Amino acid sequence: MNLNNLNNLIELFVNQANKQNKKDIFLEWLNPNNKKTYTWEETEKNILKLSKVIKENIKEGDRCLLVSENRPEWFVSDLAIMVAGGITVPAYTTYTEDDYKYLIEDCEPSLVVVSNNEMLKKLNNSINEKDFIKKVITLDVKAEVTNSLNIINKEKYLDFNLIVKNNSLTEDKIENNKLKRNSPACIIYTSGTGGNPKGVILSHGGILNNLVGACEIMKPLFNSRPVFLTWLPLSHSYEHCVQFAQIAVGAKVFYAEKIEKLLENISEAKPTIMTAVPRFYQNLYNKINMNLKKQTGFKAKLIEATLRLGRKKLLNQKMTFSEKLLNIIADKLVRKKIKKQFGGNLKAFVSGGGALDKEIGEFLNSVGLPTLQGYGLTETSPVVSCNPIHKIKVETVGPPFKGNEVKIAEDGEILVKGENVMLGYWNKKEETEKVIINGWLHTGDIGEIDPNDGYLKITDRKKDIIVSAGGDNISPAKIENMITSEPEIDQCMVYGDKKNYLVALIVPNKDFLNEKEKINKVIEKINKKLTLLEKIKKIQLIDENFSIENGLMTPTMKVKRKKVTEKYKNQLENLY
Repeated sequence: MNLNNLNNLIELFVNQANKQNKKDIFLEWLNPNNKKTYTWEETEKNILKLSKVIKENIKEGDRCLLVSENRPEWFVSDLAIMVAGGITVPAYTTYTEDDYKYLIEDCEPSLVVVSNNEMLKKLNNSINEKDFIKKVITLDVKAEVTNSLNIINKEKYLDFNLIVKNNSLTEDKIENNKLKRNSPACIIYTSGTGGNPKGVILSHGGILNNLVGACEIMKPLFNSRPVFLTWLPLSHSYEHCVQFAQIAVGAKVFYAEKIEKLLENISEAKPTIMTAVPRFYQNLYNKINMNLKKQTGFKAKLIEATLRLGRKKLLNQKMTFSEKLLNIIADKLVRKKIKKQFGGNLKAFVSGGGALDKEIGEFLNSVGLPTLQGYGLTETSPVVSCNPIHKIKVETVGPPFKGNEVKIAEDGEILVKGENVMLGYWNKKEETEKVIINGWLHTGDIGEIDPNDGYLKITDRKKDIIVSAGGDNISPAKIENMITSEPEIDQCMVYGDKKNYLVALIVPNKDFLNEKEKINKVIEKINKKLTLLEKIKKIQLIDENFSIENGLMTPTMKVKRKKVTEKYKNQLENLY
């Protein structure tokens, strides 16, 4: 399938559905209380049925808010909205009532798709208040329960299950010739690390353009039908694009039940590829590392050899005959066992949505879990570049995808140009013009391009740079990655803008909550690897994790620096 010749994402799905065996299972939800499977045929029919109902309730170009956990109906709803001529606005299930209120007032959706009563409770007041919301489609909400929710206009509510059951369209085909490559496909709100989220308008062509590079990265990983396990929120641009990559490669897609059941779901789904954010790999690194450190004697020696030789192989360093032999033994006795914990079929992890620490990248690749680091942002649909499996350089984010241009500005900022660049921010003309200048998107990230192979390396985030009292630029991310790579420390935020030295807020691992002395020793060890300007002079231990629930972390697990600084301002200032 030539992705460059397609007009829109609906054509992508229809072309693939026509090629597949209609009875093959395409989507499966690993939720024991609501286990569902959808064949290619059922998926297509349900998209068609739902789109007919949506079309009766919206005008072309209307926004449709989609609030649901990952599940087959998410996919069906997203594509049905597109078929009906609407624009999907996905929203995180972890949002608060105020977050939803902001989104609804900003994009004024005509239609809302909501999964369950918990979500509906958060949305109910806004739905009652706003006349522009014409219809609400519910996935699981039972009529008798809605009575307690103070629903003013019950006529507004439609049941997804009744729509797909009752509407018997058997011979109709999905048709959509109106959507062009430059038509808006979705509005994805940024995670809002530095203020209110902005609605990023992504086009059909932008996502299709991204898939060309994604398919090139994935091609060498599969020799049979690929299996994906989706667990990152589909409302995030990264996983949203992965959804269309899954169509492009004709994958079987499992939806994880919930993050707490992820390891069980991995054993069941046996994925060939998994996408995740750096926080996931950091936790994984700490978990595997702690288990490996417990080993003694021959086992400990074998693990040391596995890591040393794995790193040699990764860096293309020559091995002696005995090293090659020992590496084969390490494959059988160590790497195979680790792989088995991830279902046994895993060909690669893909990391995106933030910088992956070099040490973690080297470690995972060395223990037999190939990890491809990529780079992108919501505004680029979302991928800019990614490491290919045949040449992984863990300190980089790989070469740029075909179809987008990347250059470095004079001040070191990464600029991107191409079809994958957003159409703009919803209702924010001035903010759009600030970041897209002469077609070049100013990413806000600082980086460099290797002149030998074109690999891109991210060195900093323009906004996050700490400028000391002496005017020196310091990268907090680099120091934070080093600190959180230590098993004793869960989370950390470095602070010191316009100050004479750096300090850090530390969230210790629960086993080290009252071990201030041990944490101090960890910081001393890290300080030896840092320059004089980067050294952490003082620390403040806190026992509350930065989380989505307490508003200190974005849904993609990035620390909201501004919010953390506001909350702990006194403790931080007391360190000076």
